[in-house]
Formats: sequence, structure tokens, C-alpha cells
Amino acid sequence: MPLTLQQLAPQLQKGLAPLYLLHGDEPLLEQEALDAIRSAARAQGFLERTAFVGAATQFDWSAVQAASASQSLFADKQIVEIRLPTGKPGKDGAAVLLKLAEQAAQDTSAQDNLLIVLLPRADRTMQQTPWFAAMERAGISLRIDPIARRDMPAWLAQRLKAQDQHVAAGDEGLHALAFFADCVEGNLMAAHQEVQKLGLLYPAGLITQAQIEASVLNVARYSINDLSEAILLGQSLRSQKVLDGLLAEGEAPVRLHSVLSADVLSLYFAKRAIDEGLPLPQALRQARVWGPKEKLFERLLPRLRLPLVSRLVQSAHIVDGINKGLKFPAWPQDAPSALQRLVMQMCRAAQAPLSRR
Repeated sequence: MPLTLQQLAPQLQKGLAPLYLLHGDEPLLEQEALDAIRSAARAQGFLERTAFVGAATQFDWSAVQAASASQSLFADKQIVEIRLPTGKPGKDGAAVLLKLAEQAAQDTSAQDNLLIVLLPRADRTMQQTPWFAAMERAGISLRIDPIARRDMPAWLAQRLKAQDQHVAAGDEGLHALAFFADCVEGNLMAAHQEVQKLGLLYPAGLITQAQIEASVLNVARYSINDLSEAILLGQSLRSQKVLDGLLAEGEAPVRLHSVLSADVLSLYFAKRAIDEGLPLPQALRQARVWGPKEKLFERLLPRLRLPLVSRLVQSAHIVDGINKGLKFPAWPQDAPSALQRLVMQMCRAAQAPLSRR
């Protein structure tokens, strides 16, 4: 059964499932969910733990089977944890996981073993494998997503509340949380540590923005997806901030350009298809736009005219040439500056008013 992180605690209070499948790319939230499951298990007599790190090759899956099959006549109940860093157990591992899921589904009586499987974010292909589907049916599947930027202030406020601290009410508190979120964006582990540091530095009660500014380091960490999202939303200042952060972290301009140029081409193909009479959903499929970007494109495409998108395609082509050492009149000669100009052009296009045509 799929659950969210917020649903885990109530589920654990009702009783342990025989199997927990955790998948996601946020280490802090994964560790907290894992700690909650272990704590609930210890309270019910699962005092031993056996852990495995699996791989598609050079891994003895028979050891996992042996540990999972052991009965606790005189010993403590045990937790069996399997971590798959690649999410690919291989043929033998898939067969073992499928068998373990079937055993967990059948064992509704006294429970000697609790199985916990930890995976990276499960894409559609992984979710459609027989072993993954069987585990979802047999126990609890928990998808662990990163905290979105818009949700970060509320998440920080919740963490402060847990240690009896809070920001001021109204706009003053919102500004303090927004500043806090900007400093730690994309780096949840650092955000957690900064909240804990505030708990050590200041007593329970009100935390001011000045105190946050004096304590919190700028440990924001961005991804290329953050840059793409900010551009498609037309957020000029944020786009520049994310771009500067990525370049400062050593991200190659060539790689950044490849993502942005892919967005530009997708906009072009989708807009051309719409102008030719294709419905928006089909145009997005034809342009190979899926997942979270669908809503961004749905918002943006009605604002664009094809000539404008064509100019963006030309700009992306110029930046590609600059990345390769070519020079173009009226364009910066270095790749980062050229990339910044492309980002600003894309942002201005995304800020265009809705077309009435």
C-alpha cells in the first residue's frame, strides 16, 4: 500500500506491516522514516537487525534468504534491511525479492522478521517490475520526495516548533522563514542542522530574523531542475541566483546548456504542433514533455508566439557555439556569460502576457 511520509506515524501506531519499501532521493527524510520504523519495531520485540547492501552482480542473495527464513524460537525477533543503491537487484535479486514479498503477504500470524527495503527514487520502469509491485501489495510503500521550495518555509516552521521555537506572526515571520529557506534551499540535511543550531544558540520561544541571519549559513544547493523550473516560471532573479549557484559549485556550462536547450526545443515543437491544430496534451507528448514539466509547459505555451520561440532556438544555437569556442557578434565570448543571457531571454519569454489569439 503506498503511503506518504505524513501517513507513516499513524500507520505505525496501528501496528507494524510485515514489509516496508522506502524509495526516494532525500537522505534526511529517508533516515528519519527508517528510524521511526526501527523504533516501532523495537517496541514490539524486534531487537536484532541484519543489514545487506545489494547489487545486481557480485552479491550473495542466498544470505538474504537465509536471514529472512530464520525463526525466532529462542532468539529475538529481527529486522532484515536490504539497501539497493542502484535500484537494480538483477535477475537473482528480483526473484528473491519477489519471493520475500509473497512470504510477507502470506504471513499474517506471528511475525518473526520485519523486512525493510531501501531504494533510490522509483521511476515508472521500476514500479512496473513484478518484485516492486508485489512488495507494494504485501506491505507499505513509502515514496520520499524532496521538500519543494514553496513548502520549505512551512517545513522549517514545523521543525522550529518541534524544539519549542517559532518566528513572529504575520509578514515579519514569513520574511524570516523565506530568508531561512533561501539560505538552505536544496540542502535538507544542512537545513536540519541549522534548525538544531538555533535550538542550541537560543532559548525556547521567539526567533527573530536577525537571530536567524546571525546563525544560519548560506548552504543552499541547487539542481539543474531548479534552474529549469525557475526559468519556465519566468522568475528572473531566482533563475540568476540558481545559475550562479550551480556555476559556483562547478557545474559545467555545457551540461547546463544541454538542459536549457532541450527545454527550448520542446517549447518550439510543442508550440508548432499547437499552431498546426494539435490539442495541448498531444502536443506535449509529441514534444516529449512529461512529469512535473507538463504543468509548467501548460502555463507557458499559451503565452508564446512561434517567432519568439524560434528566436530562443537561435540563441540556444549561438550559446552552443560559444561553448565550443566560437565567437558571435554582440554576444559574450565566455560560456557562463552567454548562458546568463540565454537564461534572461527565456525568462522574459516566460513573462509574456497571455495571448488572446
